[in-house]
Amino acid sequence: MDEEIKPKPADPLAGADVSRLSVDEIEARIAALKAEIARLEAALASKHASRAAADAAFKL
Repeated sequence: MDEEIKPKPADPLAGADVSRLSVDEIEARIAALKAEIARLEAALASKHASRAAADAAFKL
């Protein structure tokens, strides 16, 4: 099956104007971004582990 390649959605939090946000809203944004960083770091670690396992399996 042909799968359509979808463009990645732009992150509305990154680079947004924060000058009109309250302290609470900025803190919430920081928390959301930290959670996203943690999620991405976990995904990256998983990919590195999968790659290392594949490299070990196909090593000559």
